[in-house]
Amino acid sequence: MQDFIQDRKSAANLLRSVLTGKCSVRQAMLLFPKDSEDESVLASYHALIHYEADEDLRLRDILYREEQDEYISFLATILSNGENLPQNIIDNYKKYYDTAPVLHNDNPQGFWKSFWKNLNVGFGKEDK
Repeated sequence: MQDFIQDRKSAANLLRSVLTGKCSVRQAMLLFPKDSEDESVLASYHALIHYEADEDLRLRDILYREEQDEYISFLATILSNGENLPQNIIDNYKKYYDTAPVLHNDNPQGFWKSFWKNLNVGFGKEDK
């Protein structure tokens, strides 16, 4: 549990760095805790991916940008307190876990985790 708290605080700092412009989304994603099994950290990582993906919309719609910034700030506040994100937030991002990139440690074990994840993407999935 102590590892989760440190990972959560690190994730919170990265989210705040993105909001304040101290760090790009790409840099934050690369610095996110690697191989974390904490669902709150994983969900916040995927929230950051969505934040980046919505860049065009954020430029066109000021209300959307403000709402998304408040959401990321909300996540950062919870994580900085070492708390779990609400379960509904975690559940909303779980559907993206199979296809979105997740960073692994830079060692042989991390290489193999990435390799097998990339190899398995799309296998066993039926088109609907």
